[in-house]
Amino acid sequence: MKETLDEQSRLGLMHYRMERADEALEEAAILSERCHYNAAVNRLYYACFYAVQALLLKHHITATTHAGVKAMLGLHFVSKGIISIEHGKTFNTLFEKRHSSDYEAFAYCDKTLVDDLTTMAESFILQIKDLIK
Repeated sequence: MKETLDEQSRLGLMHYRMERADEALEEAAILSERCHYNAAVNRLYYACFYAVQALLLKHHITATTHAGVKAMLGLHFVSKGIISIEHGKTFNTLFEKRHSSDYEAFAYCDKTLVDDLTTMAESFILQIKDLIK
């Protein structure tokens, strides 16, 4: 059985997740500057993942896996128009790109892709921050 967080702990964890989202965005920029594009995609995904975790915490929604976080985002926010379909696609794209760049043989991400995904991830996280306020 999962332990339920008290309100102070829940808010603290939400804040921590958003800090991690910002840190992961910074890490992605550093990796991209050094031409480590697959690793940059990983950090972009995690930046968005941490932000979604914070959003789910705010709304007392539990998800224990990456696929669960993705599903809860779609079910509770994208399908209801709270988060745009475009931003839902951003998270799905990052989910898929992160998985393939981490696990598939010969996966290749380049600067153009990372630059595009960075813009999308930053916009996605800004929308999450607005929803958490």
